[in-house]
Amino acid sequence: MTGNKVFIFDTTLRDGEQVPGCKLNTKEKLKLALKLEALGVDIIEAGFPISSPGDFESVNQIARHVKNVTVCGLTRAVQKDIDVAAQALKYAVRPRIHTGIGTSDLHIKAKFNSTREEILERAVQCVKWARHYTDDVEFYAEDAGRTDNDYLARVIEAVIKAGATTVNIPDTTGYCLPSQYGEKIAYLVNNVPNIDKAVISCHCHNDLGLATANSIAGVIAGARQIECTINGLGERAGNTSLEEVAMIIRQHKDLGLYTTIQAEQLNPISRLVSDTMRMPVQPNKAIVGSNAFSHSSGIHQDGFLKNAQTYEIIAPEEVGADSSKIVLTARSGRSALAYRFQKLGFQFDRNDVDVLYDEFLKVADSKKEVEDSDLAFIAKQYQSKAAVA
Repeated sequence: MTGNKVFIFDTTLRDGEQVPGCKLNTKEKLKLALKLEALGVDIIEAGFPISSPGDFESVNQIARHVKNVTVCGLTRAVQKDIDVAAQALKYAVRPRIHTGIGTSDLHIKAKFNSTREEILERAVQCVKWARHYTDDVEFYAEDAGRTDNDYLARVIEAVIKAGATTVNIPDTTGYCLPSQYGEKIAYLVNNVPNIDKAVISCHCHNDLGLATANSIAGVIAGARQIECTINGLGERAGNTSLEEVAMIIRQHKDLGLYTTIQAEQLNPISRLVSDTMRMPVQPNKAIVGSNAFSHSSGIHQDGFLKNAQTYEIIAPEEVGADSSKIVLTARSGRSALAYRFQKLGFQFDRNDVDVLYDEFLKVADSKKEVEDSDLAFIAKQYQSKAAVA
């Protein structure tokens, strides 16, 4: 165990890049890696070196230029994979080899046509191969989410004995409920005799929308590393969102946990990743979506204008976002309308706003959002009528 720090393992450049259309070249990967280093992540999974010459070069260049965080390369439980990853990571100040194999009965039988005992042997062997090159070896038990807990505990005990310093418990298919995933991590904490010799890592996918919840359940149960991506990018429905877990841990101080993420950089790096990987961020995305700090309901707007904390648990400046927005729609109320008029330089009393509100609703019912130009037109028209009267 490592105390109360939760290590952030960023796999935007590996798992995130597996999204169709998000392929990165070496220059783009290196640029993002340097930004991730500045963000405060602990480990950057730079790629899968044996997969292509381009990925080998990307991992190699990141290993040469990133100095303050661990640089990791992914492999299968294959000796050549591990040899190539070690070569790519040769110049890293802090190299890590991430190797492993599927451990669920479905993977063992359908994918490998093998047995539990054979898989256990291969798991131990791949860790030993990796330890020839570095003392920082992470083992992943692919599809751990659907792996029998007793067998998973046997595998984890064996790979730690073989030299693994981090053990990754992936919910590869996003199958687990948070209670199930938390119980799985707790089972390992309580049933693997040498578990104190390694860091337990959560690698959760979002197929059922539970990646973030599962990762938090994992660290509550004793895991101390979360594998995640900027904007939740990743295979199929994506991975755990870095920005979400970082801010949950920051907000819920009662958990007694912390990360080294520089929160004010979250929105800028989100936009950079979105632009570089050509993948838009959904507007209602937590923390980094364009609507994350927008208010359009009259009830919400009224409360927010009286005290921002009534409807915002995070200040936008805290995560590097633009200021909060009062969006005017047909659901907005008088207080929001008065606020926006004031912002535009119009000084109206309560009686004025009551009259203006009826005109505002006529426009709002015909548009999705009432813009400043609409408000200015309404205000000037009202003033002209008042002057004539």
